[in-house]
Amino acid sequence: MRRAVKACVAGPGIKAPHALLLLLEGRAPWEYAALLAAAPWLARLPAGDGHPVLVLPGLGAGDLTTLPLRRFLRERGYTPYPWGLGLNLGPRRGVLEACVERARALQHRHGRPLSLLGWSLGGVYARELAKEMPAATRCVITLGTPFTGHPRATNAWRFYELVSGHAAHDPATMERVRRAPPVPTTSIYSRSDGIVAWQCSVNEAEPQVENIEIHASHVGMGVNPFALYAIGDRLAQDPSRWRAFDASGLRRWFFKTDGAARSRFA
Repeated sequence: MRRAVKACVAGPGIKAPHALLLLLEGRAPWEYAALLAAAPWLARLPAGDGHPVLVLPGLGAGDLTTLPLRRFLRERGYTPYPWGLGLNLGPRRGVLEACVERARALQHRHGRPLSLLGWSLGGVYARELAKEMPAATRCVITLGTPFTGHPRATNAWRFYELVSGHAAHDPATMERVRRAPPVPTTSIYSRSDGIVAWQCSVNEAEPQVENIEIHASHVGMGVNPFALYAIGDRLAQDPSRWRAFDASGLRRWFFKTDGAARSRFA
């Protein structure tokens, strides 16, 4: 029987991943090697419909880190775009506004809604963008994104404060970020994430909102074949007939879901 993942809001007792998990972040190169080996498996995913996908990088990272992810999306038949704002140094003045402007420009260029794909802190941007422009957003997918719980339940909060100039813990901001966007929203996370406590990446149960657990490191999630498989599966969906990720059959060995997300159109 598939083990259910209980959707919850991470409480103050949740701590940052311990030292052993942090050391396991060194497996990222092996995840990239696994991606190359899994190419024939990933090629069996449904072909994309060409719709635009804006890919947002994690804290301290830039578009170079999302290059393999965008290459995968292009090969699957989507039209991926980098965020184009240099290194992600947090929500400094004008950053979120520039993200909204870029997303609207892409939606206007293609004449159709776009998907928003964010890795780590980039996922927070993706969720907030979708709240600003729900009619222009097809879906949101996040990878290891800490959108709930205490910000210090990560091993990156000091770096965040250093480069962004913002305090990591702002209750009003966290309450806003915790709420899921009003569009199909998927959180992909790992219990062996060495940077973000996994509980901080679990959505509360809502229609069209889901959580998918995989085995992955945080820094390798953007090249992890299980993450890419889930992304390809989610992007191929028609938002008007959204269904939660199916983790039955052979998939149950690689994916776990909470089973709580249900479509409004069921």
